[in-house]
Amino acid sequence: MNKALIAIDRSQSFRVYLAISTTMVEDARKVHQTSPLATAALGRSLTGAALMGLQLKSDKDKLTMQFKGDGPAGEILVTAYGSGSVKGYISNPDVELPLKADGKLDVGGAIGTGTLTVIKDLGLKEPYVGRIDLVSGEIGEDLTAYFFLSEQQSSSVALGVRINTDYTTAAAGGLIIQMLPEAGPESVDALEKLIGEMPPISSLVEDVVKNSAGKSEEAVIDSLLARIFQTLPDEFAVERLEYRDVHWYCDCSLERLEQVVISIGSSDLKEIIEEDGKAELTCQFCGTKYQFSKKHLEKLLKESMQREGNV
Repeated sequence: MNKALIAIDRSQSFRVYLAISTTMVEDARKVHQTSPLATAALGRSLTGAALMGLQLKSDKDKLTMQFKGDGPAGEILVTAYGSGSVKGYISNPDVELPLKADGKLDVGGAIGTGTLTVIKDLGLKEPYVGRIDLVSGEIGEDLTAYFFLSEQQSSSVALGVRINTDYTTAAAGGLIIQMLPEAGPESVDALEKLIGEMPPISSLVEDVVKNSAGKSEEAVIDSLLARIFQTLPDEFAVERLEYRDVHWYCDCSLERLEQVVISIGSSDLKEIIEEDGKAELTCQFCGTKYQFSKKHLEKLLKESMQREGNV
C-alpha cells in the first residue's frame, strides 16, 4: 500500500504529513536486493523524502537527500518529486550488523558519523542546499534536526520499516508534524506528550492495515491518522486537507544516459571507443543496463566535440 495525506489541526497550530509506504519500500527492496538492515535504512530515507516531497509546490520540483557517513552502509541517495515519485539507492545493499540491545536494526550504526545534505530544485536559477552533521544516523532524528537547523522549522519526524522473517517488507510509514506560526504553548505540550507516548510508526501501520481489510487506501490512512492523534484535546483535532499518492519510480532513460556519456568529454570518449569499442552504463537507482555500440559512441563523440568547440 502507498498513500499519503496532508492534514492540519483545528486550531491551525500544526500541519501533518503522513504516509503509508509499504509497497514503495518493498519495490526498492526488490530492485536492490537489500539486506534487512539496508531495507530499513533505505526505506526510512525513501519515506522521509516522499513526505518532504509533499511540501513541494510543483509536480516538477525535485528534492534530493543524501546521507553520507563513515559506517558500512556507505551513501544513501534519494530523490523525490512533487508528483509523489521517489527513487533511491544505498551503496552497500548487503550491509549487516548485530541487532541493538533493544532488538531493533542498527540503522544508526550502519550509517555512522557524517552529513545529511538536502538539495531542493524549485525551478529557480540556483537550487537550495542545506547541510547538517548527522545527529544519530537513524534518519528520523536527523531529519528533525535538519528542519530545525537548516530551515528554522520546529518539526518532529517519525519513520519506520518492519521486516518479515522472509526479509520482505511487512510495513513502512512515516510522519512529519510541523509547528505553525500561530502555535501556542498548549499545542506544543500536547504534541510533546503524544509523541513521547506514540508506538513505532511501523507498528501502527502494520496494525491498522491488518484491521482494515477491504477498505480503500484513503480509509486506511484515515484510520492511521485517527489512531495517532486520538488522545489530543478536541481543540487540536486533526482535519484532512488532501490525499496524495507516493510511489517508487525511476525516470532514467537512454536519452539521459547519453548525456552522461557526452559529459565524460571527447578525450575520454575517444579512449573508450579505441580500447573497448562499446560501453555499458547501469542506472544506480533501478539497475537498468544501457548498451552503447561503437557506432552509437561515435555519434555521441561528435556531439561532445561540438559542445567543446572542437568541430
